[in-house]
Amino acid sequence: METATDIRALNEKIEKESAFIDLINREMDKAIIGQKYMIDRMIICLLSNGHILLEGVPGLAKTLAIKSLASTIHADFSRLQFTPDLLPADLIGTQIYQVKKDEFTVRKGPLFANFVLADEINRAPAKVQSALLEAMQEKQVTIGDETFPLPNPFLVLATQNPVEQEGTYPLPEAQVDRFMLKVVLGYPNKEEEKLIIRQNISQTEIPTPQKILSTDDILKARQVVREVYMDEKIEQYIIDIVFATRNPENYGMAHFKDLINFGGSPRASINLALAAKAYAFIKRRGYVIPEDVRAISKDVLRHRIGLTYEAEAENITSENIIDEILNKVEVP
Repeated sequence: METATDIRALNEKIEKESAFIDLINREMDKAIIGQKYMIDRMIICLLSNGHILLEGVPGLAKTLAIKSLASTIHADFSRLQFTPDLLPADLIGTQIYQVKKDEFTVRKGPLFANFVLADEINRAPAKVQSALLEAMQEKQVTIGDETFPLPNPFLVLATQNPVEQEGTYPLPEAQVDRFMLKVVLGYPNKEEEKLIIRQNISQTEIPTPQKILSTDDILKARQVVREVYMDEKIEQYIIDIVFATRNPENYGMAHFKDLINFGGSPRASINLALAAKAYAFIKRRGYVIPEDVRAISKDVLRHRIGLTYEAEAENITSENIIDEILNKVEVP
């Protein structure tokens, strides 16, 4: 059991180490107005080595936010626009025959970068999505018979428009599960929108964020995030939340049993714990409180609960289920 002095020392360390979060926010504010929620979630993924999926209607600055975040860090950035005729080779690279040397050489694709923006990821067919799968999980890519490691840090930031739209292929469950967070974006409020209009019609150019961090800073910060203290009670709370998505009847929610097809995988528990630590780090705290878990649980779980047709017929979403689980499961 950690003593009060240990936690105080840890708190001071985290307070010092997390100062760069303010710097990132300041740079991001130059290009983006509002959307604080999305920016926080992107930083959480960056700190806990997870990938993020942003969903929202076109024009909510999803792509701009990702480009802005990448431009605050000295790192390679590549953007992939997913289309129905995209092939896996366009993503990972291919072997090219060189006549002079009489051999095949490997031409690496745009996936070999620290930040990969997969724009409109649900517009590409399944074979392209599964090519991205190995890269996201194993952090490596196989071209021909050779396997290449991807650079570190490696982060996939994907955007998708809501599934109801024409010409989209829904992401397979295995792929969606690889994303640490799925963030659903809403419209800005009236005040923010007024500022957005002003910024875009003014004569001065919109300022671009400056590079303030190196990739080593990010890797170091990831180590510190792992040090954030998590009590056993919080661990139990996370497990209760995830188990409630699998066996709701054990938590007094028997009416959800027929609505949930499958619940969160162990990956959900791992990501919930990691994201809660990163959230505490962003809030400049050296320990995790139940509020951190509650704040992040929707983003971690919303894409990991499979609903039955009955749930769809009754118009119940995974968010309704998560809300009720958070209300029912006992808070430590």
